[in-house]
Formats: sequence, structure tokens, C-alpha cells
Amino acid sequence: MLDIRFIREYQEEVKEAADNKGIEIELSKLLDIDEERRKLQKRIDDLKSEQHKANDEIAVADDAVKQDKIKLMRKIALEVKDLDKIHSKIEKEFKQLLLTIPNIPHERVPVGKTEDDNIELEKVGEIPQFDFEPKDHLALGKELGLIDVERGVKVTGNRGYYLTGVGAQLETALMQYALDFLRERGFTQMSTPLMTYEDYFIGTGYFPWAREETFKAVDKDKEQHLIGSSEITLCAYHAEETFTEKDLPKRYTAWTPCFRTEVGSYGKDTRGLYRVRQFNKVEQVLFCEPNEEVAMELFEEIMNNSKDFLSSLELPYRVMELCTGEMGAPQKYKRDIETWMPSREGYGETHSCSWMGDFQARRLNIKVKSGGKKAQYCHTLNNTLVASPRVLISLLEVHQQADGSVVLPQVLHKYMSGLAKIIPPTE
Repeated sequence: MLDIRFIREYQEEVKEAADNKGIEIELSKLLDIDEERRKLQKRIDDLKSEQHKANDEIAVADDAVKQDKIKLMRKIALEVKDLDKIHSKIEKEFKQLLLTIPNIPHERVPVGKTEDDNIELEKVGEIPQFDFEPKDHLALGKELGLIDVERGVKVTGNRGYYLTGVGAQLETALMQYALDFLRERGFTQMSTPLMTYEDYFIGTGYFPWAREETFKAVDKDKEQHLIGSSEITLCAYHAEETFTEKDLPKRYTAWTPCFRTEVGSYGKDTRGLYRVRQFNKVEQVLFCEPNEEVAMELFEEIMNNSKDFLSSLELPYRVMELCTGEMGAPQKYKRDIETWMPSREGYGETHSCSWMGDFQARRLNIKVKSGGKKAQYCHTLNNTLVASPRVLISLLEVHQQADGSVVLPQVLHKYMSGLAKIIPPTE
């Protein structure tokens, strides 16, 4: 969320940022309501000041004057009551509009509308050259007994799937390796709720923009939603709290199932496991002081974590700097990592690394206090370390062999009970 004072002062920049992100906003309406609520608040404050003054005068007044003052106070009280109701309604509308204003992209973010406007920063790893006809992950998964899409669709509908036998074991191995990898780099492992209240989807910037992408869960007291990333519940962990400077940075990780409706993706990536409604992910979430230099150092840290992780899996990838139209509303700066997937004859997105500035912290009221200075909103960052089944697609397809087997990277052997190669079952 942006500070309303910033919005008032930099209206053109706010409008330009929203336009560049392809997000429609009602800026004029927001500013009009802001002006109205401030005038109304001033009137309420003035009336309450009169009340206090009348109270003081009643204490020393004779009976005749006292009765007049009491009548005046009753009149003022009724007016304040009526104005409070109006103010409450206007304040609610103001907050709803304020929440629709996206974050301002950093000056280094390229302006653009589609993925064609993203900038490739680097490529790492050799693209595999097969001397046989390679199979896609579905064919490999079926022949090796790893993936069952037919029964997945039967049980849960479109985009459903099962990972079976060694396929399920391989996914677990990836997740466990990812957690060990991050703990060794100073991250605190967390186990978070898989559903939470709307307030925290708003707080992390998922709502209002991604409301249609989330599954609703019924709670007897208050509506909840299933998380699309542990970013939501990890950020919410410190909602309404104030850090001291020595507490930061905080580094958290969690392995959770994630749920997304994929409501806007009908007709896209319908074959295979690239775009599914339930998946597993190990996420990196950081809190730091409100300092751009510090934040960007940590941004590079969590980018390097993901790059090192992919390299350890011997997977080729590239890093993309995202343009304004591809960033999403909450991000201030964002890069994606795309991993090579032979069946796509190209790279597919597997990681998203974001610096939010104080956008999420302002919504969640997470601050940091340094010395005798006034507490400020901290900055938040996040990045995927691994998400399955997307990385499984690359892992199976890149490491497939002519005999139909799949060779596993060395780092996974101990997580696979020493298994180094997945071979086709013998009849």
C-alpha cells in the first residue's frame, strides 16, 4: 500500500505506474474522497474541541449559563454522532480505493506490456543435445510409473494429477533438499497454515488483484482462503509487530502445498504439469530495514540461492528482468528464473524473485525501530527456491537417457535412498 500523502504529492507518478503495469485505478475518485474525509474529520475535531471547551465552562458557570451549555453540548453530541456515521462510511470507501493502487516500480524496471519486453540478464548451463527422440515428462512419467494424470483428472477435475511411487519420492526429495539447502544458509524453517483470513491476502497484496485466483474456504466465523504461496502466511506471521534494528534481516522458509484456481489460464498449457491447481513449493521470505541498498543486496542473495540450487540439479536456466506489465501490482522490482524444458523447446518460468519495498509491511503494519528514531515500515522480499511439478518437468526431461531411464543429480541421491537412476520397470 502506498502512503496517501505520497499519492497526493506524486499523482502523475502514481497514474503512470498503474498505466505501465496495466492496472486501472480511480485516482481522481480516491483523491476526492480523501479530501472529503479530511474536511469531515476536521469538522468532527472542531466540534469535539467545542465539547471540551463547554465542559470546562460548565464546571464554573452559574445555573442559567450551565443549562445553556448543556443544551449546546447535547446538540454538538448529536451532530458528532451523525458525522461519525458518515465519516465511517467514507473512510471504508477510501480504504477500499487505496488498496487498489499498485506499487511504484523501481526506476531500473523496463517499461513494457508483455513477456516480449522482459530483458534477459544471463543464461547458465548447457542446453542438452539428444542423439535420440526425447520424450516429454508425461511420457516419461507414464513409462517410469511416476505420474498419473488420468486418475488425477478423475478425482479432482481439470489439471489434476497424481505423483506415484518414485515420482512422489522424487518430489519429496526435492523439497527436503531445498529445506536443508536454505537452513545451511541461515534460514529459519517454518510450518505455516494453509489457509488464512482475507485480511492477510490483502496485507500481502494478493487481494484485490488475485482474488479470482484463490480458492475460498468456509469458516464458521470468518471467510478464509487457501494460500497460493507460503509468502502470505510467512509475512502475516509478523503482522502488527515492530522489530528492533538488531532483529533484521529475518530469513524464513517453508514447504507448503499451494493452491491456485488458474481461472485466467483456460486454453494455456493444458497438456502436462506446467500449469496445475495444486503444487508444492519451498519459498524464501525476508524482512529487512527500509534501505534500498540493503534490500537489493538481499535480493541478490535470494536470487543466488535459487541459481545455485538449479545448478546443483544440473539444470540449464536463464534470468529475466521483468518489465512493468509483467510485474504484478505489489512488486517494486522483479526477476524470474526460467528453467530449460525440452518438451517446450524453450525455458519455462520456475522462480519469481520480488522486492516489495514497504508495500506489504505498510498493509500488514510491520515496522522496525532504530535507536531513538520513529519506527518505519520495513521492507519485504521473496523468491521461490523450488516448485514442483515445474522443476520435475525439467529434471525428468533434461536428464532422460536413450534407454528411457532418467539419471538423478548427485545431490539428490541421499534423499532417494541412494537411487541414482530411475529405470523403466521390467515386464
